[in-house]
Amino acid sequence: MDRRKFLATAGASLAASTLNGIPHENAEAAIQSKADLSPKRPHRPNVIVIICDDLGYGDLGCYGSKLSTPNIDRLATNGVRFTNHCTPISLCSASRAALMTGQYPTRVGVTGAFGPLSEGGMVLNASTVANVLQDTGYKTMAIGKWHLGDLKEYMPTNRGFQEFYGVPYSVDMDPLPLLHNTQILEPEADRDRLTQQYTKQAVEFIRKSKDAPFFLYMAHSFPHIPLHASKEFRGKSPLGLYGDVVQEIDWSVGEVVRTLKQNSIEENTLVFFTSDHGPWFQGSTGNLRGRKATTYEGGLRIPMIASMPGTLPRDRTTNALASHMDMLPTLTGLCGGTLPQQPLDGSDIWTLLSCEQQAVERKALLSFSGWNIQCARWKQWKLHIARENTPPWVPKPEQGRVDYYLRNPELYNVVKDPKESYDTASEYPQIVATIQKSIEEQLVTLPDVVKQACNKTKQNLSNPWMPADSYPEFENMGGNRTAWLKEADKERVLQRFK
Repeated sequence: MDRRKFLATAGASLAASTLNGIPHENAEAAIQSKADLSPKRPHRPNVIVIICDDLGYGDLGCYGSKLSTPNIDRLATNGVRFTNHCTPISLCSASRAALMTGQYPTRVGVTGAFGPLSEGGMVLNASTVANVLQDTGYKTMAIGKWHLGDLKEYMPTNRGFQEFYGVPYSVDMDPLPLLHNTQILEPEADRDRLTQQYTKQAVEFIRKSKDAPFFLYMAHSFPHIPLHASKEFRGKSPLGLYGDVVQEIDWSVGEVVRTLKQNSIEENTLVFFTSDHGPWFQGSTGNLRGRKATTYEGGLRIPMIASMPGTLPRDRTTNALASHMDMLPTLTGLCGGTLPQQPLDGSDIWTLLSCEQQAVERKALLSFSGWNIQCARWKQWKLHIARENTPPWVPKPEQGRVDYYLRNPELYNVVKDPKESYDTASEYPQIVATIQKSIEEQLVTLPDVVKQACNKTKQNLSNPWMPADSYPEFENMGGNRTAWLKEADKERVLQRFK
């Protein structure tokens, strides 16, 4: 071991020792002290991005889960674990668009999830991280779920990837063909075998690409429902099929890392592990409020681990605010690329990966429901400015799903209050004003369809008495607390007290 690696390892071990004995929930709220010797920025490393579908913030052992995920936990032990990594929209296609382009998904025409026979996809003039790295001489491959449009021009081989093996969209969509590039291998993919098949392809790509810089984007199809696991893993978890699925993904991560070691390129490969957004009906949000398809932290906040032994510090935890949109600018800098000529909303977070800084200066991170801005994160603060009349996972009410503008914006300190239960807007009006100003400044730069959606929402004011933990009531409520009761019902209630 050379002197640089020795000092970096020693510094990291000393920092890690300060957390011994601290409960998990307290460790989450603190960043460990930075190393005495800052890691050197690597030059043109191999890059692997592993992203799961609907994996919750609390579904990994290193994030407090009871599920057994030793290989993923080892990545965290050998690298940096983020506790405030977010996506701007908690739906599948939109989250992937953010990661691929470094932009808000609303800039590139994606607000939800594309399905079979979708007419469009992520706009074709948006450069992806694969475009940038391919232009610098990287070998590029996408494996697994794509979900950014299934017409030929929107598929991976036309978005910067030289090769694709996987499925065009989610496992709950039919038909689900297994493809190599744009050729059908199986008209109906065997969902039980998908994780095994993806892993085999990843191992083969790494072996044949070991002598050249490569970018591997590995997008697992699970634990999105319907859940499927191979016979080797089915029934092996004490926590049901969901646990089986997560443990098979953990096995897959172990196979990828083992292949890097076997080919002596582990120390030259930067590995990211993350999810697209929070869990749907099953899975753990890790004590956060909300789930997939909401703009609460349980939908937006996701695990993110980065590992590169010998370069990144070991066993470090950072609570710095980060986003999927940071992937493109960060990898462009590391891999010697040129930033695309498009507005970028992400930041280069190398100094967070290397633990040289506790935070990067950035505008408030906007969160959308459809085209509408509902909230924004800035430092430890989360400001809610709009909300739908019903949760997105239930059937639409008769009058339709409507975004309401909150007469009184709600401000939460999501480090001290991860459940977003205690509105502190009245105590910190200057924080509210700062975030509102950042929202308005960014709104000017967004597409007209976003501006129109936000202006329309501002015409739908919520009731001023609405509790902070509820959804706005319908337009005909008129601010009357008992308007939902029929006259006869009100009389029956009053009779109890006579």
